Amino acid sequence: MMSRRKFLKLTAAGLAGMVGVPGVGISYAHYIEPHWVDISRVSLRLPRLHPAFQGFRLAQISDIHLDTWTGESHQRLKEAVDFLNQEKLDAVAITGDFVTATTDPVVTDPLVQELSRLKPFSVAVLGNHDYWTNAASIRQVLHKSGIVELDNDVVTLEKAGAALHLAGVDDIWEKKHRLDRVLEKLPDDGAAILLAHEPDFADESAATGRFDLQISGHSHGGQIRLPLFGAPVLPWLGQKYPSGQYQVGSMIQYTNRGLGMAFPTVRFNCRPEITLFTFLTPR
Repeated sequence: MMSRRKFLKLTAAGLAGMVGVPGVGISYAHYIEPHWVDISRVSLRLPRLHPAFQGFRLAQISDIHLDTWTGESHQRLKEAVDFLNQEKLDAVAITGDFVTATTDPVVTDPLVQELSRLKPFSVAVLGNHDYWTNAASIRQVLHKSGIVELDNDVVTLEKAGAALHLAGVDDIWEKKHRLDRVLEKLPDDGAAILLAHEPDFADESAATGRFDLQISGHSHGGQIRLPLFGAPVLPWLGQKYPSGQYQVGSMIQYTNRGLGMAFPTVRFNCRPEITLFTFLTPR
């Protein structure tokens, strides 16, 4: 995602502002790591995946957190969309928190500008920050961008008579989720992937026995992860499954670290992430 030239430029900017050892860490965490996007390529065997969907490629981005105080969040999103459009993807999933604290046009216009450029079929759910600002405005952004919101809903992809289901629950923190409605709409057969902003919802979704995979965001991986200690601070509903892949019963849980940041706007040992899933049939 970040070219060598850009990396060296940002490194130079960080070094220029350093004062002693504390300055080294702060400069790196503010100027360098937030722009150093990690492309995580993850192959998963889904128990219910039909051979017709062997090799299906789904990209996940999360926690864009577009804001008004820096231009970097817009640039990160632009570069992410450019990257995704170059990949041979079957679909893109966005797991909430499009904004941080405002839905003024200075934020929503760039969101539409970039998200509308996504070439693959795209689905999304909202996150807690979207509700804390203006959920209706974010829904307008998704509509204008041609992205399908999975508001306690299911879309089914079909190929050669087989089905792959993409489901989504609305935000759990704000108690907008209705898993019962999702299950009512979800056919009995076929692999099912659940989008849920908050990862710790995996305990509830896995208990149904119906989902092969849940993908989430929310935690940002902690943003700051200290060696031998981990993340000092994790949000509610993002503490049990904060980053990466977990097995929860018969279901896989994957938590993406997000593209953006909440306050403080730093990352240390916790790079922003784009996840590229490849789905495989069981052996």
